[in-house]
Amino acid sequence: MSAPERMDGFYRAVRAVARFWLWFFFKAVDVRRPERVPREGPVLLCINHPNNFIDSLVVGAAVRRKVHYLATAGLFENPLVARFLLAAGAIPVWRKQDERTHASTDKNAETFAACTAAFEHCALIAIYPEGTTHAEARVQRLKTGAARIALAWEVAHPRTLAMVPVGLTFEARKSFRARVLVSFGARVPLHAYADAYREDPVKAVDALTRHLQEAMEAEVVNVERIDDAQLLQAIELLYRDVLARAVMDARGVGPRGVDRVRLSRSIVEAIGWFKAREPARVEAIWQRIRTYRALLAQYHLRDETVRARLERLPARRRIVSSWEAVVGFPFFLYGTLVNLLPYLVPRWLAQHLARKETDYATVRLLASIVAFPVFWGLQTWLVRSTAGGLVAALFALSLPLSGLIAYRYLAGAGRLGSRLRFAVLTATQSAAARRLVAEREAIVAELERATAEWLTATKGSSF
Repeated sequence: MSAPERMDGFYRAVRAVARFWLWFFFKAVDVRRPERVPREGPVLLCINHPNNFIDSLVVGAAVRRKVHYLATAGLFENPLVARFLLAAGAIPVWRKQDERTHASTDKNAETFAACTAAFEHCALIAIYPEGTTHAEARVQRLKTGAARIALAWEVAHPRTLAMVPVGLTFEARKSFRARVLVSFGARVPLHAYADAYREDPVKAVDALTRHLQEAMEAEVVNVERIDDAQLLQAIELLYRDVLARAVMDARGVGPRGVDRVRLSRSIVEAIGWFKAREPARVEAIWQRIRTYRALLAQYHLRDETVRARLERLPARRRIVSSWEAVVGFPFFLYGTLVNLLPYLVPRWLAQHLARKETDYATVRLLASIVAFPVFWGLQTWLVRSTAGGLVAALFALSLPLSGLIAYRYLAGAGRLGSRLRFAVLTATQSAAARRLVAEREAIVAELERATAEWLTATKGSSF
């Protein structure tokens, strides 16, 4: 094998642009255990695929090596896009559904040969073994391509390839300024399947694929049933912060020391445990949560507003928040004025052009990459024409930051509006306000009892 592959200038430039837009688009991209990706040598990253093109940008930003993605052949049909993808190191792969337009058997042989050539140059290849992007809260059944590529190389070059499972978890797939977690798992022991592959390639590939499935599921919150996913989401909104505080108190760590994916997985395990033993109890909790959420919708309130009423924020905190609201208002007006159109246009395009949920964020991000520079450029040109170059330069520098400040202020204004509506509800319909508080208290109390019972019964399980 040759010397370790280095990032070329073009890839570095594309990665830098992607990192900027990820910083702008997401509140945080948290990377867990990046040291599990070897700094040199051939590597095969096996990634779940919950958010279309965004997934590749996030992984590419998290990995400090050039990533060669296996990309569906349809993306290469446009000559301009194909030239860009090939320059960025992408490798086309033909799926069964591409057989009508391509001789898939021959083309897949070319894909395998391209992977082999890349590994010989100590490259890092990324593959999405599920075969397609999807919006479900689980890892779908994996295709065998990743295992076939890995074992073919392992037999010829023992113990040189690192196969690393990667889990992507998006806090809110369609939301601007949400969080995303990139979690790297432990290397899959390819050498354990090498002898079996020599004797029976099909069985060995199937066994490795099952192993990889479990390894990828361990890096995400894997929920098999849609109704369980809905219940998980509802419980997380109401109760995950309570669990997180309990973990912080028990372990003496800060917010960043809490593994929120582990928390979510523990909630999934607890749901399954209770459904197997007390399904009526689970249904009763779910029905009570739905009733509470219906009340919130009826009065146009947020759960955090009711929670804040229960927690009784300190007077100092309320004063600081009020002061920030007053001082920040002029910055909000400025940020909104110069950023409103480039914010709304991509959202409108995503709503009308995205064919499925997993396309929404991709369309919005790509539209933003065009819309923001265009609108910012036009405004900067107008300022330069009227006030000169220095003022224009300062104005240009203020645009991204002012946009983020305006968005944060808007979120705070939404919380303030919800609190004001709750205050009005308390003054005009005190019984309804008391019912909301009582419903939330009862739900959290029942979740507390269920948590204690589960931890006692499972003896050693924890959050």
